Amino acid sequence: MSSGENEQTLRSVIDFVRKSSIIVLCLHYYFFFYLAFEHWHLTWPIVKRVMLSLAETGIFKSVLVSKSISLLLLVVSLFGTPGKKDEKLKLPVIAICLIVGASLYFGSSMVMEVNLSSTIITIWYILITSVGYLFILSGGAKLSRLIKVKLGEDIFNEENETFPQQERLVENKYSINLPGLYNLKGKMRKMWINIINPFRATLVIGSGGSGKSYFIIRHVIKQHISKGFCVFLYDFKFDDLTKIAYNALLDNKHAYPVVPEFFYINFDDLNRTYRCNPLDPATMIDITDAAEASRTILLGLNKDWIKKSGDFFVESPINFVTAVIWFLKKYRNGIYCTLPHVVELMQADYTELFPVLSTEPEIEVLINPFITAFLNRAMEQLEGQVASAKIALARLSSPTLYYVLSGNEFSLDLNNPSSPKIISIGNNPLKIQIYGAVISLYTSRLIKLVNRKGMLPSSLIFDEYPTIYQPLDVLISTSRSNLCAVTVAVQSGEQLKQNYGREQADVLISLPGNLICGQTFGDTAKQVSERIGKIVQTRESVSINRNDTSVSKSTQLDYAVPASRIATLTSGEVCGLVADNPQEVIEKKRFHCFIQNDHKAIAEEEKNYKPLPVVRNITPLEVQNNYVTIKNDMIDLIETEIERIKNDPELAHLLFIGPDKK
Repeated sequence: MSSGENEQTLRSVIDFVRKSSIIVLCLHYYFFFYLAFEHWHLTWPIVKRVMLSLAETGIFKSVLVSKSISLLLLVVSLFGTPGKKDEKLKLPVIAICLIVGASLYFGSSMVMEVNLSSTIITIWYILITSVGYLFILSGGAKLSRLIKVKLGEDIFNEENETFPQQERLVENKYSINLPGLYNLKGKMRKMWINIINPFRATLVIGSGGSGKSYFIIRHVIKQHISKGFCVFLYDFKFDDLTKIAYNALLDNKHAYPVVPEFFYINFDDLNRTYRCNPLDPATMIDITDAAEASRTILLGLNKDWIKKSGDFFVESPINFVTAVIWFLKKYRNGIYCTLPHVVELMQADYTELFPVLSTEPEIEVLINPFITAFLNRAMEQLEGQVASAKIALARLSSPTLYYVLSGNEFSLDLNNPSSPKIISIGNNPLKIQIYGAVISLYTSRLIKLVNRKGMLPSSLIFDEYPTIYQPLDVLISTSRSNLCAVTVAVQSGEQLKQNYGREQADVLISLPGNLICGQTFGDTAKQVSERIGKIVQTRESVSINRNDTSVSKSTQLDYAVPASRIATLTSGEVCGLVADNPQEVIEKKRFHCFIQNDHKAIAEEEKNYKPLPVVRNITPLEVQNNYVTIKNDMIDLIETEIERIKNDPELAHLLFIGPDKK
């Protein structure tokens, strides 16, 4: 019980024990140096008799025994002394004081071996032993005043925010496994990031230089190819990731029942690119496919339209391009159904274009509003509806783009069991807007073909995803049963919101079951921190006043990886969480670790990479001839169809001028 009487009694006991220690030490001096005290006339018969009686107990059996008894009593008294805490005291200073004191206290016996008079030896012995005793007393008193709580050592709370993580490798035929190191209460331990269900999608977030490609994407590519996946790769900085995929395929052909072909599209070097028509009529089943392609290409070219979806002057151009695409799909079995032909056909004069389009009944409902506006001479409205589409698509009028988009060297059915493929499409950071819109069209068509039943497992990897327009919410939500693994890499949620709008960005961030986040900032860091969740953390506080020091400890739930920590992650340091399967439960889903790459092995591997093969040797003249041919195709189409309409009485009414007038 804490009361004044108890405290007074405790002090009395402590004082008695400490005085007993001093008395034993003084009697020790008197017993072992009796001749010197006798020489100083400091002996008394009664003291002598008491000493002889005490000697029978063994207390003075040797110098070491009596000293040890005195020191033991001193230590007992120090344990019972509640010293006032002092935050300025440091353990090394106290340790030095105790070591010096113990050395002097027990080392003073060496003076007894010196060849001097007994009185001189006695004086030095008493002096050295007493000084050592005082050092021990001082150090022991300071030790009881030392604050044992580690205040100020973990100023950023790093050690307190550590938590146990998955140290066991969990692998299956679809998994992605990344080795790492994590900190647990100051000790580094090995762990694994086990993405055992990649079909629930993986979101990779990290600012530029945080290591998304080097530490994560390259492993996704290599591991999925080694496990027989068909892969689509959006390579923002062509051909950094494409070379990894190509060489991974060369090393893992044995993983496929049917070895996939490797195709890549590059708009900058026509000698190292395959040609592919994203509007292949064989893959366009109905007019909704044309509408989707139209929306994708126009929103890719006009990112500000994304936030205005549903507006009259946004939907009208989309309907107009849809009509043109579907007309070319139906015309002569789609012989001219390519994006370059769409661009050129749209440039025709209204008086010729509208009658030609009107010959196709399926698009009548789409073009009627434009024809009505033209007949009513509402030219401003018509230009607002059509010209915005013509101007946007006119930016694609390039011999290089026309050459790549008008060929048909491979189809986009990536995971067809009879003809599996690995497809990579490259972008150029200097031409993001134009190339990004075309790539958006490719990805839109590819996703529709990939997300079907009965196909091979596929991995769709989008590096720097916000640079293209391709909503993935439906794919992520519906592709699990079709074995489509989606990996999306972005720099931040703010970047997504800028390019896709707040609603779509929030959906994309919240849908993926696997999340890997490197350094990022702002609201994105807060969202990631909240998604990882909270852990129980210990809190310690010290209150120091004149009379006493109180130390309090408590626990509370706090964020395992706060937003401020995410903002300071180094390259290769990631946090996040993974999804599991009902049959393969991962108890420790959350992680905060350093991904371990074998840098020397990767550098050596990259030295031995084989370059992408040259597809063809093409001259600028051939590219220009293809460009001119496409233009002439549409001129011939218009002339042929106008002539047919003039000569067909059932169609002549479609003309805006009489058939007998030139």
